[in-house]
Amino acid sequence: MALNKKPAAPKRAASKKTVKKKAPSKKIKLEFKAGDFIVYPAHGMGQVMAIETETIVDFTIEVYVILFEQDKMTLRVPTAQAASSDMRGLANDMVLKDAFTTLKGRPRVKRTMWSRRAQEYEGKINSGDLLLLTEVVRDLYRTDEQPEQSYSERQLYERAIDRMVREVAEIMQLERGAAMDNILETLSNARAKAAAKAAAKFAAENPELAAEAEEEAGGDAGA
Repeated sequence: MALNKKPAAPKRAASKKTVKKKAPSKKIKLEFKAGDFIVYPAHGMGQVMAIETETIVDFTIEVYVILFEQDKMTLRVPTAQAASSDMRGLANDMVLKDAFTTLKGRPRVKRTMWSRRAQEYEGKINSGDLLLLTEVVRDLYRTDEQPEQSYSERQLYERAIDRMVREVAEIMQLERGAAMDNILETLSNARAKAAAKAAAKFAAENPELAAEAEEEAGGDAGA
């Protein structure tokens, strides 16, 4: 007796595997090139020495190799993170003009504890903002007639003016000594004008006392 054979099931067409193509990675447009001077918030002005590619755990990243001559330090910053780290180019002429206008302004010293003010100054120094840095220089500067700075004030002042001098010198294409002289002269002239204005106001409001002061000064000179 013949067995009835079941008809063979129709063969399914082999499904084609779809291979997803990897989208080509977008190349980031570089903001800086080798030789450019930049300002990095935590370290001040540096120079891009090279742009290199590094492989870290199977990931390839492109980095700026930056030399900070003043600290004798080299920093590698991923090009993709340069903007988020607030790294910037040198200030333009308009910002530089505003910085010197700030130097001529009246010092603004808050009547708060020194520890709090020092923290604010530290934040301004490490902000990477030239105008905020200039405010620290202006507020901590002292003339020969003013009381001397404390040790901690002196340290903050020197850090601030050193960073400012380096950037100003590079922008104006000056030697650092000339840039320092330019900044100190601006500060000194501004304080002298402010003192003369205050003296004139005092004389106008107190003519008798002003006359006595002039007589005493004349007597001292004659002696």
